[in-house]
Amino acid sequence: MINRKFNVLIFPAGSEIGLELHNSLKYNLHVELFGVSGKADHARFVYNASRYEEGNYYITENDFVDKFNEVLIRFNIDFIFPTHDSIVLFLAENQALLKAKVITSSDSVARIAREKKLTYEKLRSYSFCPRVYSTPFAEVRFPVFLKPNIGQGGKGTILANSLDELTVLLHKNSDLIPCEYLPGEELSVDCFSNRHGELLFIGPRVRYRVEMGISFNTFSVSLTNEIREIAETLHKEFNFRGAWFFQVKKDKSGKFKLLEFAPRHSSTMGLFRQAGVNFALLSIFDAAGEDVGVIANDYSVELDRCLCNSYKLSIVYKSVYIDFDDTIIVNNKVNDVALRFLYQCKNKNIETILLTKHKFDLQKSLDDFCLSTRLFNKIIHINEQDDKVNWIDPNNAIFIDNYFFDRKTVKEKFGIPVFDVDAIEGLLI
Repeated sequence: MINRKFNVLIFPAGSEIGLELHNSLKYNLHVELFGVSGKADHARFVYNASRYEEGNYYITENDFVDKFNEVLIRFNIDFIFPTHDSIVLFLAENQALLKAKVITSSDSVARIAREKKLTYEKLRSYSFCPRVYSTPFAEVRFPVFLKPNIGQGGKGTILANSLDELTVLLHKNSDLIPCEYLPGEELSVDCFSNRHGELLFIGPRVRYRVEMGISFNTFSVSLTNEIREIAETLHKEFNFRGAWFFQVKKDKSGKFKLLEFAPRHSSTMGLFRQAGVNFALLSIFDAAGEDVGVIANDYSVELDRCLCNSYKLSIVYKSVYIDFDDTIIVNNKVNDVALRFLYQCKNKNIETILLTKHKFDLQKSLDDFCLSTRLFNKIIHINEQDDKVNWIDPNNAIFIDNYFFDRKTVKEKFGIPVFDVDAIEGLLI
């Protein structure tokens, strides 16, 4: 039984992997989340300022360990989640110098995972290892796929269609690895191994739409014997600890071959989180010496990503005047964005005042939509002939209303911020 909270640091915090880790852990009662980034990124829109550090935190700097340890001590960090392959390797190799435990596998596994040459050399005896060509390329079959020895997300890869083209490309970049071309279906497989050396979960998913090396659309598929055998072989060879994943692609004959693996969370493990498998939480508990189990719901899940907006407004307010019709209630339904904002105000002790010209029985209307009067600090119900501007105390206040002319009148008289319904999302944090 866990009876304490763990202070968990995500680094870098603003990557897609870091944001998935944050989403995995932000509601858990056993975790306090902190973030560090080496540059300005989306993390500053996600973390409370008191739990976030942004600065020159780069592992290439000579004083990185000392600076990083200062943050670990100040935040009293128990566990670190690294979110980039090079950082996984660096932190694993320097674990003895760090003031918190890094959640990953061993440094030797991180080293092999970071270099494709080491990966393919280690696994060359297995049929799922792709063929790697070398000079004089006597038995090469074109096209040949070239990938950087150290890389991720498909960056720097290129296809060579002839011996002359292959020779020129290798002359330009001798770090490229010439491999057999794999034209078929590609899968990512998310896995979890515990501290007892048991492989507890194997979750294959299709990378349907990939942009910037990230699955923008992915869906779970059934676990086949072929994928299970590859996962179990990798688990046996590398003795993983915590969350890890690998990627495979079918060759010309329809057999899956390994592209790469990584001893860290993937950016899309949230797919299986929606089926009950929280890799981040499992990894923390396992690292803390707890025995964990996996309960996975038996249904398929599809995940689709898009760009979304977060906002920081340079305003401070202590009270909110908000309309009812076509603002809190839109198209005869509760506006969940407005409701989320109202509860946010409650949590931050910001006064909320319902200011409405509702034509009907307001109490009945609130009841019909399961809204409590206690959601508001005050309710001002006026007639249609009255002007809302007459009922507003502008001191540290904002005004939210769908009606343009009411917003215009309030803005002109008081100069306070006014918001239409579509702008409420800008007030969310």
